[in-house]
Amino acid sequence: MAKITGNNDGIGNRNEHYRVGNRSDVPRRDVVKEVERGKHPDYHIYERGGQKYIRDNPDSSKKDNVNK
Repeated sequence: MAKITGNNDGIGNRNEHYRVGNRSDVPRRDVVKEVERGKHPDYHIYERGGQKYIRDNPDSSKKDNVNK
């Protein structure tokens, strides 16, 4: 399983692209599909305003959050 980190490259620092493991510029729609298919079991989809985003599953650690 790869770590997912948001690039904060969209309007209002929204994540339009993510770093997934060693892939540095993966479009949000592609990462959403990967999470929906179960490729990243420690992450889930969050929908806001009709847009889907990636979120880390809740735990007590901040170091593995999608946004720093």
